[in-house]
Amino acid sequence: EEVADFEEFTHLYLDSWTDPTMRWLLSTVSNSMIFDDHDLHDDWNTSEEWVEEMRGKPWWHDRVVGGFMSYWIYQHLGNMSPRDLDEDELWLKVRDCHTEDAGPALREFAFKADREAEGTRWSYCRDIAKTRLIVLDSRAGRVLKDGQRKMIDDAEWEWIVEHATQRRFNHLILATTLPVLLPAGMHHLEAWNEATAQGAWGKRFARVAEWIRQELDLEHWSAFHESFRKVMELVRDIGSGRRGEPPGSIVFLSGDVHNAYLAEAAFPREDGVKVPVWQAVCSPIRNPLATHERMIIKTSASKPFAFVTRRLARWAGVKPAPVRWRFVNKPTFDNQISTLDWEGTSAHLCLEKAVPGDPQHPRLERSFDKRLA
Repeated sequence: EEVADFEEFTHLYLDSWTDPTMRWLLSTVSNSMIFDDHDLHDDWNTSEEWVEEMRGKPWWHDRVVGGFMSYWIYQHLGNMSPRDLDEDELWLKVRDCHTEDAGPALREFAFKADREAEGTRWSYCRDIAKTRLIVLDSRAGRVLKDGQRKMIDDAEWEWIVEHATQRRFNHLILATTLPVLLPAGMHHLEAWNEATAQGAWGKRFARVAEWIRQELDLEHWSAFHESFRKVMELVRDIGSGRRGEPPGSIVFLSGDVHNAYLAEAAFPREDGVKVPVWQAVCSPIRNPLATHERMIIKTSASKPFAFVTRRLARWAGVKPAPVRWRFVNKPTFDNQISTLDWEGTSAHLCLEKAVPGDPQHPRLERSFDKRLA
């Protein structure tokens, strides 16, 4: 029932990417890829307890090493620029293995990448005209040991800060598979859960909180609350001009949650943020959610649920978020795709859904559009 090793991962890529529609899509649309949990396992790297449990399974070692090896070949190399490739020691070693098997070198790298967050950077940066896209790895570089929880390790975070503040851009786009801004109720629930799992309500309840975390998949940015605060403080500093002339807009792009929505962030007036800040979420061509799953998401976006979970989070000692946000549209659950267009300092977001009909003549119908800047 489980993917066993490197060879089986390569068969999965073969199976997925030789589908005629996928081959056409990948051949005509430029793409950027990044880890999410199902590259390795559902809810991969949720917590230290989760990792310890998985490493105790006899099949996990070959599974995780094979996953990192195949990701490096099929996804990561395509994310790197020619200049980055020319400076990458592992790529040069693999490329020059004309008479030897490159497997051992790649296998050693994959093992270290799993066991040591420091020293491996999966995040990357692309400039598209005068817009900067930074793709943040929110999965493989997590720090979970010794009671420390960070979505991104310190070295990679420094790299992100440097590339987000190097110069002035028309727009700054921060792409991360997991949404930074969730429905408010879910945000407070995850922050409360993290605090109680770390002992805010005592050791006995910590075990209950860990069980809740794994059962409800509470492992988004708000479940790494200090990392959430750091990324929002960085956005505040960029948007207020504290780190140079601000861009025309700052947009988080995310998916993962099997629905789509747009949220607008608002910082306190004294912070002096001068540019619009958005969270755009779309899980395109997704697995449809069951009715009860949709109801849970809608409930988490309600004011009563947010009120209760906010009180729970405060009771557990969670620091208030340095930002507020509101949903511009209600979450939608269609088979849908979102497009972000920009020209100069203006930006526009469009959400389209598939219309049932003739499979030979598919069409999209616009369901939402919004000017972002």
